[in-house]
Amino acid sequence: MMSRESSPKRKYELKKRAEQVAETQRRITEAAIELHGTVGPSRTTLTAVAERAGVERRTLYRHFPTDGDRFAACSAHYFAANPWPDLGSWRAIRDPQQRLERALDDLYAYYERTETMLSKVLRDAELTDLARDAVAPLHMYLEEAAEILAVGRQLRGRRRQLFAGALRHALDFSTWHSLSANGIGRADAARLVTGLVEGAATPRR
Repeated sequence: MMSRESSPKRKYELKKRAEQVAETQRRITEAAIELHGTVGPSRTTLTAVAERAGVERRTLYRHFPTDGDRFAACSAHYFAANPWPDLGSWRAIRDPQQRLERALDDLYAYYERTETMLSKVLRDAELTDLARDAVAPLHMYLEEAAEILAVGRQLRGRRRQLFAGALRHALDFSTWHSLSANGIGRADAARLVTGLVEGAATPRR
């Protein structure tokens, strides 16, 4: 029968062990994220992750048995540290055009902050299933954003199709990235692309 003295000691040891495991997993995850943001997921090797985290490869495998486990941890950790713009604040804007311009300004500001990471992960998402899965939460977020930004638009048929296509183009990282690369600042980019989407929603006279 366990003594009263040994029980607290055992609990302390278990707690200490859990803290050590969590710390090791954090170091591995952050090391992988740093490499994803510099060379990209497809060029990140297990050896490089282990070296940057200060662990052996077998330790990495013990904490993350598969590449999928590691990518999922990286995705969750990164997006938790870099949350997307709040969709609720967009819902509160009744005027569709004002809502759109505010949303694009917020979203493009987010893209500015996360450009280094997103440019490489989205590039590699075209090459590997794991990178594609890692950015799936972002795509789901953008789909929800598109639904919110379509509220209040009384569009049908071809006009509705044009609007939907223009809106998804507006929300895409590559749209902002191309404008930014050509020297167009965030505010101007948001106004320019808002005009594009509004043009798609406006019937021809």
